[in-house]
Formats: sequence, structure tokens, C-alpha cells
Amino acid sequence: MAPGLRWGILATGGIARAFTSDLTASGFTVTAAGSRSQSSADDFAARFDIPHAHGSYEALVRDDTVDAVYVATPHPMHHECALLAIEAGKHVLVEKSFTVNAAQARELADRAAERGVVIMEAMWTRFLPHMVRIHEILDAGALGDVRTVLADHSQSISTDPKHRLQNPDLGGGALLDLGIYPVSLAVDILGLPTSIAAAATMTPTGVDRQTAMQFVHEDGRQAVLHSVLDTKGPNRASILGTEGWIDIDPVWYTATSFTHYGADGSIVERFEHPLSTRGMEFQAWELERRAAGQAPASLPIEESVAIMGVLDEIRAQIGLRYPGE
Repeated sequence: MAPGLRWGILATGGIARAFTSDLTASGFTVTAAGSRSQSSADDFAARFDIPHAHGSYEALVRDDTVDAVYVATPHPMHHECALLAIEAGKHVLVEKSFTVNAAQARELADRAAERGVVIMEAMWTRFLPHMVRIHEILDAGALGDVRTVLADHSQSISTDPKHRLQNPDLGGGALLDLGIYPVSLAVDILGLPTSIAAAATMTPTGVDRQTAMQFVHEDGRQAVLHSVLDTKGPNRASILGTEGWIDIDPVWYTATSFTHYGADGSIVERFEHPLSTRGMEFQAWELERRAAGQAPASLPIEESVAIMGVLDEIRAQIGLRYPGE
């Protein structure tokens, strides 16, 4: 399927630059960019040769040359900006974490259904080639009974209290930015947890510096997950089954490789699929598929809403509440 939608980029920060770079390299049409200032929109549009630049998000979503909007703002603005796009009749791809909480996620899903537009969480990992191949292995039963998911997302990011990840007003903390990846992986592989245990260490600004999570899933399957924002770690993930296991190489949530081992430790498959892009275009393909009426290949909107409920429970256990909640 050739790209068919005309994309508008809402917000012009680093993640928007990475996404737009992959779109343009992959043949997608990007017709507009919007920022809270005209100068930022102009600079972004010039960088990617985008024909329309808007100095407000409202103007971007009203642009008749835009069919789908990518929301790349900080978490607390996802809900408001996605609603703007939905009310304008645009399909919407919303950066993860999808919203700040499940109530916001539920409202977006319901309103998109009412307006007849597609809304999707930009959890790009779900659509990368190595994850597609892993699901083929799991669906074939090659791991036997899948028992355990192990995953971490550990980075050393600025400890400046003014940094976005340190700021509760901007939805800061390890969980929503980093922990969302292992949480989404666990739900993807094992389904929603039936019980959750979480513990965290907080920063002086009141957000989680690191969070450890243990999930119990149906039939006693387990996930052991960890995120930290000021300590670099292995960033590996493993899926363990009774007939073998899969080790996903660093950085597991990016376009990477993996090894499938048999129960005796022998290598069954070594998967490698180098990309010329970062791999963010695959989620755009998925939204375009859905807009064309095809069923979700991964991460339907109801699962994104449910994952926000999981994050709500973790935050309740670690005592993390954001302003305005």
C-alpha cells in the first residue's frame, strides 16, 4: 500500500523531528507543521520542506491539506491536542504515553469513534520488524507455554530540576516516558495483568526516579519490569517459554535484532533486519491501514486505554499524582 494520507505535525520538538524525518524518507506526504510560535513552525517546515507552517495548533488542525495529525507534545497536552484534531475530523496518532491517565484516554477513544476517525497510540515498538517476527514465533507456538517477560528501560537523562522529565507539570518521571515501553511489551505478550506490585524512588521534584514493577497475568504468568531516568542500563528484554526463549538485543524497543533459543540453549534463529531509518514510519503505515478500513495489526485503541489504566494503578501504588488530576 502506497502512503495516501497527508500528515500534519503538531509540535516541533525532538520526537517530531525524528518522526518527520522517517516519514519523508519513506515517501509519506507531510503537508503542514504547527507550533505555539510561528517562528518555530517556520523553522521546522523549512527543515523538512513542508509547504504549510502554522503558529498555533488550532490552525494546524483546521488546515484542509491535512488528513492525519501526529501529536508530539508533552504528555499533559496529548488529551487537549488530540481532541482538537478529532473535532476537526482528522485521524490522530498520539505520542506515548497516550495520555496522562485512563479517563483522558477513554474520552479520546470514545470521541474518535463518534466522529468516525482513527486514533492510535504512537507506541512505535509494536510495529517494528523484530516485534512482527517475534509475534510470528509466538503464534506458531515455538516457545511453548510463554511464562515470563523481563524488560528494562534505563537511561541517564538530565537531573536538572527544570528538565521535562523532572517536572510534574509536564508529566515527568521515569514511568510515563520510559516505563511505558516495558509495560506495553508485557501487555502485548501476556495480556493485561491480574495483579500489580510496584515500588519507586522519587526525585526531589516529586516524580519517580526509578520504578520496579511485577505483574501477574492469567495462568500465573509473570512480568518483571524496570525503568529509571538517571542510570544507564542494559535495555534488554527477554520472553521465556517452556520450549525456549527469545533475547532481544539492546536497545530492545528500537529497531534491533534478537536470538531465539530452544529449550536446550541451541540457537533456533538469529533475526536481523537493518533499517535505513529509525523505524518510526511503521506506525504511520499502521494508521493509514486503519484509515483505509483494515483491522488493527497491533495495539488497538482499547488496549491503549487499558494500558493507561495499568499505569494509573502503578502511580497509585507509588504515590505519583500529577497537577490537575
